[in-house]
Amino acid sequence: MKRQLLTTAVAVLCAALLLPAAGLQTARADDVINLKMANFFPPPSQQSKITEAFAKELEERSGGRIKVQYFAGGSLLKAPAIYKGIESGIVDIGYSHAYYTPGRMPLAEGAGLPLGTPSAYVAAHMLYDAYNKFKPKEWDGVKVLAIHGNAPSMIMTKTPVRTMEDLKGLTIRAPGLVGEIIKALGGTAAPTPMMEVYDAISKGVNDGVWAPWETLKTFRFGEVTKYVTTCWQIGSVFPFYLAMNKNSYDKLPRDLQQLVDTMSGEYQERYALMWNQIELVGKEFGKSKGMEFIELSDAEAAKWQKAMDPVFADYIKDTVSKGYTEQEVKDWIAYMKERIPYWTEKQMENKIPSPTGPAGMRPEAYVQ
Repeated sequence: MKRQLLTTAVAVLCAALLLPAAGLQTARADDVINLKMANFFPPPSQQSKITEAFAKELEERSGGRIKVQYFAGGSLLKAPAIYKGIESGIVDIGYSHAYYTPGRMPLAEGAGLPLGTPSAYVAAHMLYDAYNKFKPKEWDGVKVLAIHGNAPSMIMTKTPVRTMEDLKGLTIRAPGLVGEIIKALGGTAAPTPMMEVYDAISKGVNDGVWAPWETLKTFRFGEVTKYVTTCWQIGSVFPFYLAMNKNSYDKLPRDLQQLVDTMSGEYQERYALMWNQIELVGKEFGKSKGMEFIELSDAEAAKWQKAMDPVFADYIKDTVSKGYTEQEVKDWIAYMKERIPYWTEKQMENKIPSPTGPAGMRPEAYVQ
C-alpha cells in the first residue's frame, strides 16, 4: 500500500513538473513568428511584386503564424549588402543578385559565361540543377530558397551591329565578366552604373548597352537605342537568388519549415516564368518605338561563339586561383551546357514563348 501511494505521489509530482514545460511548448507553437524580408528592386517592378507575393503567401498559408515585414527598393539594405544581411540575420529572407558580391559565388557567376542560354526560363532551371548537383560551398552561409537567371543579354545600340566587325569602336555598357564578352567581340566595355546608362547613351558617352530585353521598357533603353542584336547563341545571364538566414529557418516549427520548402519549389518556377514574361513585354515596347531587331546568321553566330574561347579560359584560370581545381570548374561549365538543351526542349514542350532562342521558342511558333 505504501509502495502504491509512493508511486502515485511520484507520478503526480512528475506531472506537476512537466506542466510548465508543456505550457511553454504550447505557447511557443502559438507565438507569431516575425520575419524581415529585403529586396533591392523598386516596388512597381515585377521582380519586387513576386517577392512581395512570396511574403504574403507565406503569411496566409501559415495561418497567420508567420508575419513578414517586407522592405523593397533597398529601403533596409542596399543590393550589395543583402547577402551579408541574410547571413548575419539583419534580415531573415532576401532577394538579390550574385554579381553584387563579386568572387563570392563562382559557380553561380558562371551563368554569366557565354554558354548559349536562350531564355530566362532555361536559365532558372539550368542554374537550379547546377546548384543541386554540386551543392557549392559558396552558399553554406544561408539556406537557398530559389536560384534563377534573367534572360540572355542582347546588344542594344544606336547604330546597327550585324557582324562582329560592327562592334569595333563602340563603347558598350557591360561590367565585370560580361565586359570580357564585349571585349572578345571587339568592342569597348564600360562599367557604367545601370541607373546612369540611359543618360550615357543619350549623350553619346556610351554607344549601347549589353542587357536583357526587359530593360527596353524598365530602363527605357528603347527610347535611346534603335537596334537590338539578338545574340542568344552566346547567351549569358545574370544569376539571382532568394535565400533565408539559416538560424531563422532552423527555429521554425517543422511544419512551417515544410511550408517554406514547398513554397520555395513553387516560386522557383514562378520566378522563372516571371523573368520570361517580362522579356516579351520589353520587346513589345521596343516594337512600339520602331526598333529594328537583328538576328545573327548561323555563320555569324558561329564566329561569335568561337570568339568566346578566351572568356571561358580566363574564367577557369581565375576560379582556380580561388582554390578550386581546374577539373571542378570545367565540370560546372560542362554540366550547365548540358542542361541548356534539356530545358530548351522542356520549354518548347510546355509552349512557353520567349523573344529569343531557337524558332520553336518564339511566340509565333505557338500561333494557331
